[in-house]
Amino acid sequence: MGNPVDNKFTWVIKNFCSVSSKPIYSDQFLIGGYKWHILAYPKKRDGHQCFCLDLELVDCEFLPSGWRSVVKFSFTVVNYFSKKLSSQIGLKHLFTKKERSKGLSVIHFSELTDKKRGFLVDGEVEIVAQIDVRETDHKLQGSKDYDMEMQYLNGMATTFFINKEPNDDDKAGLVNVKGFQVLPSQLGIVNRIFEKHPETALECCTKNQELRASYINVIFSLIKMLYKGAQEHSTHDLSDAEGALAYMKNVGFKLDWLEKKLDEVKEIKKKCERVTEMQQELHDLMNKHTNVSILLEKEMLEIKNASAPDLSFSDVI
Repeated sequence: MGNPVDNKFTWVIKNFCSVSSKPIYSDQFLIGGYKWHILAYPKKRDGHQCFCLDLELVDCEFLPSGWRSVVKFSFTVVNYFSKKLSSQIGLKHLFTKKERSKGLSVIHFSELTDKKRGFLVDGEVEIVAQIDVRETDHKLQGSKDYDMEMQYLNGMATTFFINKEPNDDDKAGLVNVKGFQVLPSQLGIVNRIFEKHPETALECCTKNQELRASYINVIFSLIKMLYKGAQEHSTHDLSDAEGALAYMKNVGFKLDWLEKKLDEVKEIKKKCERVTEMQQELHDLMNKHTNVSILLEKEMLEIKNASAPDLSFSDVI
């Protein structure tokens, strides 16, 4: 069903349609010195049927008393059309003998099973789990079970904290803007976005507030990235931004204004690269000119010495 390579485990689920009716386990695999397996199952959330994955620690009874370990892990549902369109989500979690599993809602079943999306091909879905087992982080001990969840949308990573049971203070700190729960620090920019571009999120259908928050964070990441100097972006960065915009359009956002900015940055990037090439060409030509000048002077000196007027007839014969 899959093979672990370094800290990654690939699981190809065959006859995927069966997962919609019953949970299914992967084979056991060894990463970081511990045995794991993955549980795939359907779960209804906010009115949508979601595809969920749990990372579970195996053979916990053999672990020493008080054992705990911080594990950073992610699940990727591979998109066969393009890796940039793959759906990836992960978090950092404190595993103990009692709390030996952690699950995530990865993607809606409707999106996963839509053959036009590229996740389900020939009845198969490919899952890649990446697991990084770390030493116990004492800062997490005695905490309120906060996990740092990192959701990746086509290379554009957003990070936010989620509490297992958000308290009233957490909820009170958020502000509702057009159906999006945003932090006070984001309020000014979000208001400006919706004032200048009121069509931005009109077709965003999901009601899941965590996903809606992550979408806003992706927009923030894109703005922060695209309004830097073009010379600061690699070709890979711009490709990631293009993939992120494609994903955001796919989930209902209208971001023509950001696409226009991306096109401008890409054009400036091309000009910067061309200037760099021309500078290199000029540098090479100047070096060549210097080398030719030295060679010319040498040749002229040899000719001058060979045709000196003080040669006598006896010197010639």
